[in-house]
Amino acid sequence: MTSHQTTQTMKPATAAKKLGVYLEATPTEFQEGVVSRSEFNALQADPPEWLQELRRNGPHPRPVVAAKLGISISGLARGGVTDALTTEQIEALKKELPEWLQKERATQAEVRKEVVRIKEKNAEKQAEQDDRTR
Repeated sequence: MTSHQTTQTMKPATAAKKLGVYLEATPTEFQEGVVSRSEFNALQADPPEWLQELRRNGPHPRPVVAAKLGISISGLARGGVTDALTTEQIEALKKELPEWLQKERATQAEVRKEVVRIKEKNAEKQAEQDDRTR
């Protein structure tokens, strides 16, 4: 009995998301095809010029925009940013530093502090449990 290995494929939207690029800005062949695991690995290992250009200048998908601005995706929505932005537009926002962006960055900083606090608290609890079980 021989087993058949089927080639793993993903939809273009999934591949674009994993590559960190905006699907609508990718070449038509990419948007209309499927991406095999080996093709995806090749794109990551040796990105073609179009992929390098998209990563460098955008337009970037919202998760990338949020990361570059140091805020959450929800913070983007609260700030009224619903579309993909280019690197140039992101840099302009950073220079302008509108009030909503300042507020969202502060919120994100608080969230990060809280995550660290919770991790430390959980680590202490785990250490106490480990001490009791010895």
